[in-house]
Amino acid sequence: MLEKIFPHIKKQPLTERVKSRDAFIYLDRMMYSFGWAEPDEKRWTWVYSILRFITTLSLLVLLPISVDVEYIKRFKNFSANEFLSSLQIGVNMHGCSLKSVYTMLGHKKFKESKKILDSLDQRVSGDEERSKVHRYVALVNLCYIMYLICFNSFILINWLGYLWMGGHAWRMYIPLLPSDTYFLGSSLVELCLMTPVVGMEMCTDVCPTAYMMMARCHINLLKDRLTRLRSDPEKSEDEHISELTKCIQDHRLILDFVNVLRPVFSGTIFVQFLLIGIVLGLSMINVMFFSTFWTTIGNCFFMFDVCLETFPFCYLCNVIIDDCQELSECLFNSNWIEGDRRYKSTLVHFLHNLQQPIVLTAGGVFPICMQTNLSMVKLAFSVVTVMKQFNLAEKFQ
Repeated sequence: MLEKIFPHIKKQPLTERVKSRDAFIYLDRMMYSFGWAEPDEKRWTWVYSILRFITTLSLLVLLPISVDVEYIKRFKNFSANEFLSSLQIGVNMHGCSLKSVYTMLGHKKFKESKKILDSLDQRVSGDEERSKVHRYVALVNLCYIMYLICFNSFILINWLGYLWMGGHAWRMYIPLLPSDTYFLGSSLVELCLMTPVVGMEMCTDVCPTAYMMMARCHINLLKDRLTRLRSDPEKSEDEHISELTKCIQDHRLILDFVNVLRPVFSGTIFVQFLLIGIVLGLSMINVMFFSTFWTTIGNCFFMFDVCLETFPFCYLCNVIIDDCQELSECLFNSNWIEGDRRYKSTLVHFLHNLQQPIVLTAGGVFPICMQTNLSMVKLAFSVVTVMKQFNLAEKFQ
């Protein structure tokens, strides 16, 4: 069913021409709709600039402020459940604004990285390598659709749960539409405003995972090429050195690809690392002390989506570190012993470079890996512990 609606999540046959940049088809369309990209035709640049200004001002600036204003103006009208639900979204929304700015400003970096992927695609030859690229392209597009389903499921379930209870899922200040007087109308407006905001949040979270998955695709292709070095006895020594040189160029392009995207992902993951413990802690408190059955389901979806913001990318960074180690092992295990002095000298320098793992950091402070992610998640339990020790749940009742 999904393959009919989203055909690019299906692995294309080898008769179709597929590029690595096709992995970002759905992601680019979503980012384009928010004004985070540039139009192909220059005559539409000014129209697109207006769209970018409107979406940025309304969704990334005014909407978080509206949540803050609602706390100030109608704090006494909040139930404990509504307050915690609004607070966890409010905190995440401010973080979303920062992450969206990083992603929006990184548009030129994304364009540059796609050009590097095009250069890496020129080295793809044979049905086996093309099949692997096709598989990764489909997998990345499927990853985007899964994020889309999970994030929008939270919006719908959370909104319907609070609507059934007669409450507001997010409680925003909407001029001329007081939430207490116009309950249904304000709830519908909140739903319409939250949907694109969550879409922006999803884009900032899918980007790192999607681009690094394609980096891993070409790392795996490089591993196969290193394994095949000097496997053909009919080739001359110059041809063997030429193959080794091309592998060195491939590795350099992969490093360039990661280094171009490094500042963008460093900022977005740093912001998320700072927020994940607090946001999950607030959600756990809401589930443990104040939620009903329906709002618990919505909160569970929310916690799952928050985990999706960092866990897949951190896991992927760990896997890529292991892949870098395997690259050096593949080169060392190749048939280099019979090579001449020039081949061996080149191989030694290349082997030294391969032993340097690809490591990303968040804000230049935290290494992006599973250990850091788990350390940040543990903060959620600290928030719950403080809540229990001071009996704050009873005071909120």
